[in-house]
Formats: sequence, structure tokens, C-alpha cells
Amino acid sequence: MKDAKMSTTMKKTLTRIYNFATRPYHGMMAFRAANKYDYPASGMTVIGVTGTNGKTTTCFMIYNMLRNAGKSVAMMTTVATAINDEITPQRAHTTTPDTRILNKKIAEFRDADVKFLVLEVTSHALSQHRIFGVPIDIAVLTNVTHDHLDYHGTFSNYVNAKRRLFQLAANQSKRDGRGVGVINADDPVAKYFASDVPKPLTYGVEKGDLRARQVKLRSQGVEYFVKKGRQTLHIKTRLPGQFNVYNSLAAVGVGLTLDLTQKEIEEGIYGLTSVEGRMNQIAEGQNFDVIIDFAHTPDSFQKLLPDLKKMTKGRLIVLFGAAGKRDVSKRSVMGRLAGENTDVVIITEEDPRGPVRPISEQIAAGAKEAGKTLDKDLFLIDDREKAIEFALKMAKKGDTVVLLGKGHEKTMERAKSDDPWDETEITRKFLKKLKLSS
Repeated sequence: MKDAKMSTTMKKTLTRIYNFATRPYHGMMAFRAANKYDYPASGMTVIGVTGTNGKTTTCFMIYNMLRNAGKSVAMMTTVATAINDEITPQRAHTTTPDTRILNKKIAEFRDADVKFLVLEVTSHALSQHRIFGVPIDIAVLTNVTHDHLDYHGTFSNYVNAKRRLFQLAANQSKRDGRGVGVINADDPVAKYFASDVPKPLTYGVEKGDLRARQVKLRSQGVEYFVKKGRQTLHIKTRLPGQFNVYNSLAAVGVGLTLDLTQKEIEEGIYGLTSVEGRMNQIAEGQNFDVIIDFAHTPDSFQKLLPDLKKMTKGRLIVLFGAAGKRDVSKRSVMGRLAGENTDVVIITEEDPRGPVRPISEQIAAGAKEAGKTLDKDLFLIDDREKAIEFALKMAKKGDTVVLLGKGHEKTMERAKSDDPWDETEITRKFLKKLKLSS
């Protein structure tokens, strides 16, 4: 047992040494790519969005606001790439692509005379200098919570990687950028990000320059008022959950920074009907709710599951797993949070990259700690497709089944192959089958 622990520790240490040692290489490749395409983002207003959770939805809200305002805008996120009204689904598992692909794509945006670029930026991308040469005018922080410590080593390193986006915005402001940082004031690390930019604009529910008031949470979306100076905006979204109060507040901050009108901001945010893999409701005539979401961190579980529990008349049934060869320490925490906030927990594969059961057992330990009992209200089913079928067959009138962790992703990374995957298509298939048999 001791030897196994030493082996795991050694692997983690070697991985971190490798990650650190290869940063100069990534920097060199970024420099070459930016030069090859003649710094394609120059002349664009670039809004960079970072954070542990909520990045993609926030990007879509900002993009939708700008399109609503008649701006020529492009977007690159985990889910999709967009140029004006043309949206192309993202198939890869990476959020911010390889620097060569990134620069090539931005060059296409430049050739299409794009004026605004909304860019989802990960801590990995910042650490590896992937956005070298991209001028950041406005940096946005959604939140920073427990994730990616397998790569960064410590939470402090993770925070500092994300702060680099704000430092880039500050550097750009010395030339001709805005130097604005739109920051979640309710996040414990907000002060560090605010100190990195000349013009911090904070938002939140408890604190912030932009504070949500009279918040109403409904299954169809959220609604609140936010005041800025003499102006009071009435924000409505079609995306439910407390976290979408924060995501939309971040978008409001960007809209105000860009001098969009109140109408352009309000209509742009309300006009976003859905984001693939983010709180997508799947309906095939069944008498229970089915929701697919990409949530895969303790923080996202903590924010999502209590909200869903409040909105569910019957039982809340949750299905999820955890990625293999990634942050191990979060697994039991997610299991405990699921156990505390739902009625039934089903644990399955989620890009295992190896054996599924050891990962599931680590998650299950947390669920058991929260009072769940194996084969009663806690189930371990290695095959995700079978697990989804099991969850849907179990559901009764008034229940909610929520499938977490895969969201929009189109592959399942298993031990020896990356297999095609479509959570929505699989779920619809079983719901239609259930309807026919009823």
C-alpha cells in the first residue's frame, strides 16, 4: 500500500516537473504562431473569460448581447466556435485550443472583419502562454474553486495562472486597451484579481459594484434587478439556477463596459435560450424532468444540486462520475455533496481513461459518508449508457433525473480508445423506448 502511494506521488511530481519544464516550449510555439498569422487579434476588442465554472455560459451571454447590439463578433468556447450568426460545435475536449489552431482561427475572424472576440480561457492555456499575442481588453472572472490541481499542484498556483489573464489586460491598457476586470466579488479570491487591473468592476449577490436585487429563481430561468449609477436594469434569463445570476451579472458588467444600451443588455441576455450541455431539459413526453449539465466540480455540485432539489416535487436522481488521471481529491467530495443534496446517487464512467470501478468507489465513499446505502439509494454502474437507462427506468412522476459531467462532449475517453458519445441522443433514445413500452 505504501509503495503504491509512493508511486502515485512520484507520478504526480514527475508530471508537474514536466509541465513546468515544457512552458518555454509552449511559449516559443505561441510566439511563432502569433508571428506567422501577423498577430490576428490586433484591432479587435477581446473579452477573455476565465474561472472554474460558468465560463461557457457567460461567453454565450456576452456573445448574444453583442449580436443583439448589431456588432460583428466571434466566439471560441468549450462548446462551440462562432462567427456572427454561424455557430460550429466544438468536438475536442480542450477549451482554449493549441496556439497554432487558435491563431489560424482568429486570422479567419480578422479576414471576416470581426470587431469583437469573446474568448473562453483556461488556466492551462494561461500557464502555457497559448494566448500570447492576443490583446485582452476586458478580463472576466466567474469564480475560482477546487479543480485542475493535478496540473497546477496547489490552489495558489491555480489562482495565479488565472490571474495572468487580468495581468495581460493591465498590460494592454498601457497601450490602447481598457484594462477592465469584471470580477465576482462574492468569490474569496476576488481581491487578488481586482488588484491586477487598473479598472476593476465587481459584481455579486452579497457584494460588488453590480449587485443582484430581488432575485427570483424559477425552473424556467432567473430574474433580478441590478443598479449602476442612476440606471436600473431588469435582467431575465431563460437559464435556471443561482449560478446563472452570477453568469448574467458578469455579462452585464461587460455590456456596461462596452457602453451597450440597457435594452441591448437586457434583450441580449434574455435572448439566449440554451447552451449545449448546460442545464438542457430533455423532453419526450415523460412525466418527470430530465436535465443534462456539464457540472463536474465540487463547487458546481454545491451550487446546482440544492437548487434542483428545491424545484423537484418528487425525488432528485443524480448520475455522474469523475475523469480518470485527473484531480483525485475532489471525487469523494462530489460524492458527499451528491449524497447530501439528492435522493438517489448513480455513479458511472466519465472519461475514465482506465478502470472505472476504482474511481466510482472513491466517489461512493463520500456518498456513503452522507448516509447513502449501496443498492438502496446508491448504485455503481460502470457502463454509462446502462446507467442512464437504469436512472430513467427508475424515475416516477414528479422526479428529476440530472445527468452530470459530460454535457456537450462528443467522445468518451476510455482506457484504449476515444469512443463517440452524445448524452442527449442516448437519453432521448431511452426516453422514447420507455414511452413506447408504457
